[in-house]
Amino acid sequence: MTTYDPLTLLFWAWIAMAAWMVVLWLVELVQRNASLVDAGWCFGLVAVVAGYGWFATGEVERKLLLVVMVSVYGLRLGGYILLNRVIGKTEDQRYQRLRRDWRLSEPLRMFGYFQLQAAAVVLFSLPFLAVVQNPRPPFSLWELAGVMVWMIGIVGESLADRQLAGFRAKPWNHDRVCRDGLWFFSRHPNYFFEWVHWWAYVVMAIGSPGWWLTWIGPVVMGVALVRITGIPWAEEQAIRTRGDDYRRYQETTNAFIPWWPKTGQSSSAPFKN
Repeated sequence: MTTYDPLTLLFWAWIAMAAWMVVLWLVELVQRNASLVDAGWCFGLVAVVAGYGWFATGEVERKLLLVVMVSVYGLRLGGYILLNRVIGKTEDQRYQRLRRDWRLSEPLRMFGYFQLQAAAVVLFSLPFLAVVQNPRPPFSLWELAGVMVWMIGIVGESLADRQLAGFRAKPWNHDRVCRDGLWFFSRHPNYFFEWVHWWAYVVMAIGSPGWWLTWIGPVVMGVALVRITGIPWAEEQAIRTRGDDYRRYQETTNAFIPWWPKTGQSSSAPFKN
């Protein structure tokens, strides 16, 4: 089987993702729902890592393990976004706001935004290249520890998404704040466990010459979620739609790291059905 050096793999990953985002942008022009790019990002990452599994040098067992892990992560998250934010859904208010701000230049700027997501896929694929090139034997203690961290992140994020979707499915919760389950302990438990998931690859790559690349995952994703595209956007939208109830939620509940609410939390008990 032919293998390629990391730079060649990154180049072709970027070409493939740029083309993939052009296709999604064309679909978005018709559907008028840019949330499609969020699902496309997840599916694109799965495709890129699958390519690394086939064409990168490294132990077959480790590459297979990594492809399975990323496929479970990306297909679950991408499928969740597709079903809950794209198919038959109104476009996320973040993108509606961008359309209003960009006005006549919106199609061109949206194209640039989609291409930025293509570059982001390649950037976040770097940790996986570091993992597959780890010279340690497959299934070392560090690698198994990384799989455990991965499981915590995936299960936690899946549970948070399920609890929020279940809450929103009830008509009487339309203008209420979700405090069920993990949302009792954090205003954004889905983001927290997404961040935890990226630490798995840091642990798995210990001993790899490119170990430092794995820090791109938790560091860049952490900054993006906490300071840029995650929590700030979500909080702004929540205050606009849920008002004082959400402000009370902010006063009592951590934004990111799950912890017991401050005294005075007036909400349902955790893990309410």
